[in-house]
Amino acid sequence: MKTNPLEVFGSWIADSPDNWPSDAREWAHREFIDTVAVMVPGAVEPVSRKIFETVAPWGAGPCTVFGQSTRLAAPWAAMVNGTIAHVLDFDDNFDPPKAHPSAVLCPALMALAQQEKLSGAACIDAYIVGLQILGRIGQGLNPTHRNRGWHATATVGVMGATAACARLMKLDAQQCARALSIATSMSAGFMSQFGTEMKPVHAGLAAKGGIMAASMARAGVTAGTETLDGRTGMNRLMVGPDYEELRDTITHIEHGQNLRYELESVGEPLLITEHKFRVKRFPTCGAIHRAMDGVLDLRAEHGFSADDVTSVDLHMPRVHFNNVMYTDPREPLEAKFSAEYAVGCVLARGDCTLADFTPEAIMRDDVRSLFPIIHRHPVDKLEGEFPTQVRLTMRDGRVLEKTIAMPQGSKSAPFTDEQYWAKFEACCAGVIPPEDIDSLRQSLEKLPSLPDMGELMHNAEFTAAEFTAAEFTSAGAA
Repeated sequence: MKTNPLEVFGSWIADSPDNWPSDAREWAHREFIDTVAVMVPGAVEPVSRKIFETVAPWGAGPCTVFGQSTRLAAPWAAMVNGTIAHVLDFDDNFDPPKAHPSAVLCPALMALAQQEKLSGAACIDAYIVGLQILGRIGQGLNPTHRNRGWHATATVGVMGATAACARLMKLDAQQCARALSIATSMSAGFMSQFGTEMKPVHAGLAAKGGIMAASMARAGVTAGTETLDGRTGMNRLMVGPDYEELRDTITHIEHGQNLRYELESVGEPLLITEHKFRVKRFPTCGAIHRAMDGVLDLRAEHGFSADDVTSVDLHMPRVHFNNVMYTDPREPLEAKFSAEYAVGCVLARGDCTLADFTPEAIMRDDVRSLFPIIHRHPVDKLEGEFPTQVRLTMRDGRVLEKTIAMPQGSKSAPFTDEQYWAKFEACCAGVIPPEDIDSLRQSLEKLPSLPDMGELMHNAEFTAAEFTAAEFTSAGAA
């Protein structure tokens, strides 16, 4: 049996037959829908324009950038579109690597498929393959990798994007292994960028890196053979000098994260159907979604308003609080990583939508006045060991409690097809005209049978410059 993870993963990428079960293909299709949905409003965000203007002079090409009429070379289109997909923090999460996979995989595959004139079915296949490798490598590094501050969407995301692109390009096993090795040299990203414009750029860099690594491997660029598991391999460097001790003494394993690369059965179970996704109900960091669900559940059950509440106590794993670190957010991006703003928003407004993340909305007193009554109680346990507990103390003396183990949109409570399309329609409203929404939806609906992904991408060439964030908000998009 091969023991080098590069060789094992490379062989699996190249040689696995495209005979995935129907539910795997359906999940992949749904995540393309979800990703395109959030990319439409993401295209009007300031950082999306900044990244486009940065890379546009570096190379025109055949590939669409969402919201732009100018096409770029595939790596640059993937970089901009990856940023666009992640900027609202409304894109999906995937538990095995603790990363946002689709904001990386979809932009990379859409750009490469448009360049090569490849089909929607080929993209579905490559997505499933890329997600599996992203998950397997993530399981080999986590939970420690992410808990110590690495942004897995960037570090592990580029590995998944590379696997997906190598599959789409039909590289052989040796080329696929080399592509993964090349990608380790592009693996970077710290959680210290959360709440800034660089955080979504991480997804763009990972998408770009996937196309570049696979293309370099096809061109014959050589790379090391011990870059995943070696004395200075990805696991030892990106977990820490105590990697082996942690690996050998781990007792509680969540989402298959056991600090070991799975080499005996790379494709079993198929992670896309085993774990599914955490599709976002709210455009905020997913670490606070359980608490937001709990507050809304209590509101629905008891019919109170924010004025009726004197204290909100949040008991959550410390690692979740680490992700929502801004206690007094001053910018919309900071508000997306604030437990106080997210919980205060659903408590005061009964929901949390894209319209709640403008400079004006985050400074309104209806939410900010609640910050002093929202109390953090971190617990030193992983999320699977400790569900989020929400405790509300009311003015009349009642104490209302709710415990949430998994948020809405996750494996335990997945979105229906109708909810996916409702999110799509809501994201597009006010950004593009109704007839363009219909065209984009039609091409998305038939994505698995599209002979050329260019048809879908053509419908993404709306002119985002015609819309400002203020106009978007006033149009009622949520």
